[in-house]
Amino acid sequence: MSAVSESIAQRTTLGLLADHYGCQIEPAFATNVTVTSLCDTVDSIIPGALFVCSEHIADIERAAQRGAYAVLVPRQWRDRCPQTDIPLVFGDISDHMLGDLASKMAGTPSNVMAVFALTGADALTLNEDVNHLADFLHMLGNPVAVISAAGSQSMTRKLDLTYPLGVIEAQRALSVCAEDGVAAVILALDDATFTRHALESVNVDVLGSRRVVPIEEAAGIKARYAFETETGLKVTTMTAESDELSREAPQIHYDGKAEGLSLVIAMVLAAGVRKNNVRSALRVASNLK
Repeated sequence: MSAVSESIAQRTTLGLLADHYGCQIEPAFATNVTVTSLCDTVDSIIPGALFVCSEHIADIERAAQRGAYAVLVPRQWRDRCPQTDIPLVFGDISDHMLGDLASKMAGTPSNVMAVFALTGADALTLNEDVNHLADFLHMLGNPVAVISAAGSQSMTRKLDLTYPLGVIEAQRALSVCAEDGVAAVILALDDATFTRHALESVNVDVLGSRRVVPIEEAAGIKARYAFETETGLKVTTMTAESDELSREAPQIHYDGKAEGLSLVIAMVLAAGVRKNNVRSALRVASNLK
């Protein structure tokens, strides 16, 4: 389902779309109409939805029949749209706009969780690193979520998602995680998991990779998925400090590779976890082996 659903969305009026995004509302007196979900496929429409119609004009009437409260359409369609019983919102639809709107309606979920993102040379390595980081964050006492085409879950609950995720689907998945009480979410940055610009209005706290990523390549990754960073773009990788800490628990080297554990340690340190807490987690993990 491609929607920010009603149960997790914040109420939004059509007037907000006019004020924040320069949209035109037809009829003009409909600015007080409240929408409680956002979707971009007819099948995902529920009563109260704002339906984003950017492909087929015929979907406008279908949206009305399924209970949408309003339809967002491209501004250039203004003279082509059919008469309908629900308001039409004419605007300059873009991934940036949809990401911002979906994030606001969902309560800006990436701001209430620590967001870790991982990039890898291949799908296998990426999946390994995602799972290793999830395990270590869990050992540190964090409720953890993972969003990855290899398998997404919010704590122990598996998420039924259709990949790759677009802008609205990504915000919906993050919203579900936030609603579940997740403290840290891990994103697998690959084209199997996310479409281009899918992470608009998603703030990434730590971006990690096993290999050193040149700044130009890192900027390309950021531009491709369109996520935000508050403290400047930096790719975290293994350091002398994380290597040293990983050697304190050699028996839990992931898959026999020291770099797997070292990367995880480097990323949690970059997120502000204290070294003593890392050592405690390593001791616990060692005792469990």
